[in-house]
Amino acid sequence: MIKLIQGDCLEVMKEIPDKSVDLVLTDPPYGMSFKSNYREEKYKEIINDSDLSWLDYFVNEIYRVTKENTAHYVFCSFHNIDLFKQALEKKFTIKNLLVWEKNNTGMGDLTADFASKTEFIWFIQKGRREIIGSRDPNIFTARKTGNNFHPTEKPIDLMEYLLSKFSNSEDTILDPFMGAGSTGIACKLSKRKFIGIELDQDYFKIAQDRINNTQSQLF
Repeated sequence: MIKLIQGDCLEVMKEIPDKSVDLVLTDPPYGMSFKSNYREEKYKEIINDSDLSWLDYFVNEIYRVTKENTAHYVFCSFHNIDLFKQALEKKFTIKNLLVWEKNNTGMGDLTADFASKTEFIWFIQKGRREIIGSRDPNIFTARKTGNNFHPTEKPIDLMEYLLSKFSNSEDTILDPFMGAGSTGIACKLSKRKFIGIELDQDYFKIAQDRINNTQSQLF
């Protein structure tokens, strides 16, 4: 079951029943007014990325819709990592801060700063969920996406890996900030049910096309 919804996740999630979701894997706006200037054809600004006024409500909703004894992942940037932690720990247990080591570096200040090569993922639990398989380190590498579909696109292989550690086939996965659909593709490839929500009409169409066109291998 793949269910894709174009709309505001804060409204859409009101329709999701209590304790019906097995795992949340999402990459929300970081509250930093991110705008990619790297490409000649620049991406537009990310919607609702100017502040984090929505964060507490979002956390309350994902807590409501998730089952007991489940694990979840929320991507974030170092810019507001503390605010995400403060909001998440009001409802969830903070288990770890995972590090995605990218095989490319960000642009930023080229002459007065270190080159950024990481992003972060808050790993949280509602109750207690034991890991599947080996207990791996909290630093991951994943192949470069190229950001061909979205300015903050996440690697499908990384999303598949994260799903594999704390969910099973046929579990229901929720991504309230679907973007270009990497979580949905990972779910389809790993035989998980998926609910994806995306506000931006253009990115929703991209995600819809990518997920619908996914068969049994990456593309």
